[in-house]
Amino acid sequence: MSEQTTPRSVSVVGLGPMGQAMVRAFLDAGVEVTVWNRSPEKVDAMVELGAQRASTVAAALDVNEVTVLSLTDYAAMYAVLGQATDHLRGRVIANLSSDSPEQARSGAAWVRSHGAQFLAGGVMSAGDNLAHPASYIFYSGPRALFDAHAELLRPLSPQEYLGADDGLAQVFYQALLVIFHPWLLAFDQATAVIERSGHDIAKFVPFAIRSAAAFPYFMQEFSVANSNGGWATLDGLKMMDAGARHIIDASQEVGVDATFSYAAQAFWRRAIAASERVGTPVSTYALMRGDA
Repeated sequence: MSEQTTPRSVSVVGLGPMGQAMVRAFLDAGVEVTVWNRSPEKVDAMVELGAQRASTVAAALDVNEVTVLSLTDYAAMYAVLGQATDHLRGRVIANLSSDSPEQARSGAAWVRSHGAQFLAGGVMSAGDNLAHPASYIFYSGPRALFDAHAELLRPLSPQEYLGADDGLAQVFYQALLVIFHPWLLAFDQATAVIERSGHDIAKFVPFAIRSAAAFPYFMQEFSVANSNGGWATLDGLKMMDAGARHIIDASQEVGVDATFSYAAQAFWRRAIAASERVGTPVSTYALMRGDA
């Protein structure tokens, strides 16, 4: 007779779109899931899929060693776990919510002050599609704790453990969102220019995808430059300023908001002014670092 094994189990607290995606991923992998959420209708939907209902936060903490948090921010963690601090001792909290690195460090200290262990995470996913090939999760916190629970958490997405600093997952996560948020705005502006010019967005998109293939090249080139103070020549900065002006003109000619491009132009112009003031090229990277 084969040896009987105990099914893996986890609690998930917070059932927004990402929390629901996590529950589905765990269930699909055969993990038993207990859920809690402020609004009961989201709990009902997960129970229909096979999750177990916890009537309180305390009950969700009590039933499993590991509880995964998927909340708006760390303030929500205090509001939720603050209802059951006397149930934290001996538990493991994996907070996969977004916030600043310092908020993650403070949150980790707060959880540990109540006798629990803590892992921080940052979910880099294609929306709430955890199974997308581009999706993965940053983790930081004690290495031994991550290793002990990596297999349980593996169904959520591929894992990237960064180090012991509790804030490190959020450093990398937020840095990637620094890139992503402007890209979203830029894509909106670009497609608005296409549409307001009387052309089909669908016809434009293949060219946008084709151009994006060069982005890794630029990232590699500029990462080397930025490690050495940033790229800058006065002529190059003036060319970028002129390019920003052309983008603004093209947008405004068809009634598209160019606020985002004005912000980019302002950086080029600040770099030009600083370069002319000190007599040597000053990069936008140096400006952002506060070096100039």
